[in-house]
Amino acid sequence: MWYAAISRFANRRQESRPLRGRLRQGEINDENQVPGRCADRVAYDGGSCGRVGTRSDAGGEDKALQYLESTKKNVLEATKGLSEAQWNFKPAPDRWSVAQVMEHIAAAEDFIRGMVKEKIMMAPAGEPGRDVKKTDEAVLAMVPDRTNKVQAPEPLVPTNRFGSPEASIKHFLDSRATTEDFLKTSTGLRDHVADSPMGKLDGYEFVLLIAAHSERHTKQINEVKVDPNFPRK
Repeated sequence: MWYAAISRFANRRQESRPLRGRLRQGEINDENQVPGRCADRVAYDGGSCGRVGTRSDAGGEDKALQYLESTKKNVLEATKGLSEAQWNFKPAPDRWSVAQVMEHIAAAEDFIRGMVKEKIMMAPAGEPGRDVKKTDEAVLAMVPDRTNKVQAPEPLVPTNRFGSPEASIKHFLDSRATTEDFLKTSTGLRDHVADSPMGKLDGYEFVLLIAAHSERHTKQINEVKVDPNFPRK
């Protein structure tokens, strides 16, 4: 799906088909999941999953920042107070534990933001009249949607790179702070547009994607926790 191709896109710009077409053709390969609520997107847009802000709006930056903050809070709530057994429980041999999901969230934050800084912000401007509202909505709807199956790209597969779940959380918090600083201090996020597996995205939309990615995997953590065999303590 979208971020399975991001690792390829980070090395070279490529033509890509819209995500909806990829979904129809079954090019998705990961765990079966259930859809989640739109609470994070309500926090982002101030009360509606269908209405989003843009960086060019007066409150666009604040709304994206709120989305980053709300998704960060939900990651912390989902992982709070877990025992070693709970961190490392795997619903099946081919499924990730909460610890592995947390590592993936932390690693992906660095990976995607680095791509934005090194690639997207060097890209040319988009076409005049580009419908940023529609594209924002697509990012917020598609990325967190866990009814679709996804396979992580090799650079983001968990390897215990941070050494412990607690270290993964710390890395995530540090990285999220860096993402928020990037949003606050960067100018022209809407002025640079590049190809992606979801079509043309600008820098602002890639920041939304970072937050949406953590929303997606917070749902995955909660799915592990409701497994009937999840340790009680």
